[in-house]
This record gives sequence, C-alpha cells and structure tokens, in this order.
Amino acid sequence: MPGAVFIQGENIELHTIETEDIDFLHELVNAPEVRQGIAAVDPVTRTTEQQWVESRGDGDDINFLICYDGNPVGTIGLKPPDTITGAVEVGYIVAPTHWGEGYATDAVRAICGYAFDERRMNKVYAKAYETNQPSVRVLEKVGFTREGVLREEGFVDGEHVDVLRYGLLADEWRAASDEIERSEAEKKLFR
Repeated sequence: MPGAVFIQGENIELHTIETEDIDFLHELVNAPEVRQGIAAVDPVTRTTEQQWVESRGDGDDINFLICYDGNPVGTIGLKPPDTITGAVEVGYIVAPTHWGEGYATDAVRAICGYAFDERRMNKVYAKAYETNQPSVRVLEKVGFTREGVLREEGFVDGEHVDVLRYGLLADEWRAASDEIERSEAEKKLFR
C-alpha cells in the first residue's frame, strides 16, 4: 500500500515512498526498457533499493510514487535545488506496462506546480536522451522549452547520444495555468 497522498494531479496522485514500495521500485529500476531510457547500466539490488528508500529525508531531494487508482505506476522526483538560482531538476520513470497512458505528463505537471507554488522555485529543468522520444514528448506537453543539446553526453546501447536539456520557468507555468483556467471557465459558460 503506497504512503500518504502528498500531491493530487488531474488523474494521478503523488504518494510518499514507504518500505512497502521497495519491491515495486526494485522491479521498476531494473526493467530493461526503463534502464535503456535512463541509460542505467548497473543492476540495483533489493538491498540497495531498500537503503535508498530508508534514506529518504536524509538529503534535499524529494521523491514520490506516482499512483493511479491507488496503485503504483512509477516514480518522480526533484533533485536537490540550487537555492541561489532557484532551479531544480526533475526526473521520472513510469513502468512500461503503463506507458502511453498520460501518467508521466500528469505527474510532471503536478510536481512542477509543487516546485513553483510551494517550493518557490523559479525554474524546473530536465534532461532527456535523444533516443527517449516519449520523455521528450512529456516535457513538451507540459510546456518545457528545449534549451540546448549536450552533444554525445549520453551512452545508450553502446552508442554515444545527445542529451537534450529542457526548462520551464515559473512565469511560463503561471501563464499557462491561467490560460487553462480561462479555457475551463469558458467551457462551463457555454455548456
């Protein structure tokens, strides 16, 4: 059973990560399709995953379990923020059996709202391997702008690949949120 709901998305919830989630997290991080998308080459043992879960709260990073209908479908987190610049990196993984269902997009939107509204961050950024087009689509749907290319900085399936850097500013987030609210209000008005 996942931990407490901390953030509510449109269709998903972001739950605290608890020791009961270790088996799911262990399988998720070791899934070949997942490892390829994040270029993870080392196996993660259950003991290592347990140590990671038990260390939550020891650092400045924030991690959540992405759940749909109370069931875990992935993870999302913010790395330790740069408190001087107000920038923070987001990372996410969704189980292959749930790819294409919109959970990553909803989770990224939810955690961006948290970063901007509750943590007072000015920028959320992410990196995606050029070979991971589904992740690129998630970022673009949420409103991230491609800011640059780290040429051949990744290594996926025996090849050096470009890493794409994306960013979203708080002002851009708020403007998009205001537009969505206006659009929703107009839909209700004309029903």
